[in-house]
Amino acid sequence: MLTGEYAVLDGATALALPTKMGQSMLIKPMKGSDLVWESYNGNEEKWFSSQLSLLDFSPVKTDNEEVSNLLKKLLKNAVRLNSDFLSKWNGFRVTTKLEFDRNWGLGSSSTLTYLIAQWAEVNPLMLHFRTFDGSGYDVACAGADGPIEYFATDDEVSYTPIDFSPSYTKNLYFIYLGNKTSSSVAIKDYFKKVKSRKQFAKKIDEVSKEIMSAKSFTKFCQGIEKHEDLVSEALGLPKIKDEKFPDFWGCVKSLGAWGGDFALVCSLESEDKTKKYFSDKGYYVFYNYKDFILE
Repeated sequence: MLTGEYAVLDGATALALPTKMGQSMLIKPMKGSDLVWESYNGNEEKWFSSQLSLLDFSPVKTDNEEVSNLLKKLLKNAVRLNSDFLSKWNGFRVTTKLEFDRNWGLGSSSTLTYLIAQWAEVNPLMLHFRTFDGSGYDVACAGADGPIEYFATDDEVSYTPIDFSPSYTKNLYFIYLGNKTSSSVAIKDYFKKVKSRKQFAKKIDEVSKEIMSAKSFTKFCQGIEKHEDLVSEALGLPKIKDEKFPDFWGCVKSLGAWGGDFALVCSLESEDKTKKYFSDKGYYVFYNYKDFILE
């Protein structure tokens, strides 16, 4: 989510950019009456294995109770939405493969939600809202072919493909900050700290639209900095640039839950010079916009 973090929960418009890296899922029938599940990281290493009962999706055996319980919730809710989707075979073997490091926070849960919804032939956002507390933008991104404008309230959810291809995307980069932040914890913190949430959401909505319509790099950066100021003030948290990169010549914006995952970098210097600045500070996962974002 490039703009709208936190405030999207209170009706602010968000600019969301799906990444080129995602997740795949292979489903095969097997003998027996269980669901065997294996998940692989971006480097082809198995990080999760479980055998689930098809009666109630409880783990018969597992190497990660937390992930097994998440699968149980997702699959139970998928069955509630479509009771017939598991009726074709007695047993299943499911293999999922990430195209990125699962610690990066690029949507391992949201892409999984989308894939299970496809398997069950149900609406991905309906499955999400039955299972999680978040806005659902990342599930919408999982099925998008390019940038989207996302809007959600208690009564309405809408997402629309938009043409976000300004000339200055060549000056936009993404760095991994090295910390996976819990979205659910960040959401609880937002609800606790921000008192006038509707007013805050209105301000973020206005800035999001300024950023989406910015024709020049300068206008875009001004919007990004205004967005950072608003969120920093509302949450009482330091801006990522002030905290980690005070001598950087461009602007830096936190993405998603503040304090972890990825940050947006805006720089008029060359890619090599910009990349070196961050690698010199110990941040080695660096992508340009073209290699990172699905357009």
